[in-house]
Amino acid sequence: MSRLKGTGNGSDDELGDVSDASDPGGAAEEGGLEPVPSSPEQELEALRRERDELKDALLRRRADFENYRKRVEREQQTAARDAAADIFRRLVDTVDNLERALAAKGGEDALRQGVELTLRDLQAVLDAQGVVAVDPLGERFDPLRQQALLHQQVEGFAEGTVAEVFRKGYTFKDRLLRPALVKVSSGEGGESDGGETGGGEGLQ
Repeated sequence: MSRLKGTGNGSDDELGDVSDASDPGGAAEEGGLEPVPSSPEQELEALRRERDELKDALLRRRADFENYRKRVEREQQTAARDAAADIFRRLVDTVDNLERALAAKGGEDALRQGVELTLRDLQAVLDAQGVVAVDPLGERFDPLRQQALLHQQVEGFAEGTVAEVFRKGYTFKDRLLRPALVKVSSGEGGESDGGETGGGEGLQ
């Protein structure tokens, strides 16, 4: 305070210096610290550009996914057609064998040989595709994979075992295609029909 009250030229200079130092506005203007405010129109335009960019990115992603989905579907259809064509190609050979067997001359022996050859061809086709015949004779009865037509006492077979197979079952890569139709030994219980066995569960 004593400096502000001083007299002379020196005091005037000091007052001027003090006023300049206490003026933050001047220093801020010289240093350029104040940001230039943007107008609402500019902010709106920036938001619109950002929206358009996000929309374009979303549309590109959607188009890429749609192209990928269509490509996968085409590949799956092609693979299924190729697999079916391979099966049919081998079955055509079997048809040829049947036609030759029917056209063969020489009696029943020639016909039988033709049928046996055809059967071997069919079994080879099924084996190649993973189709396996199931003959459960002597095994424990499994209601999930076999259908019991009869429960009957059969000598030499323990109770609950398959004593006779009327029709083989088939599986495809561990999936049941058709249950085997069987007769199940009932031990000392005598005979009964298959209606009480719950047979046929293997059809599910």
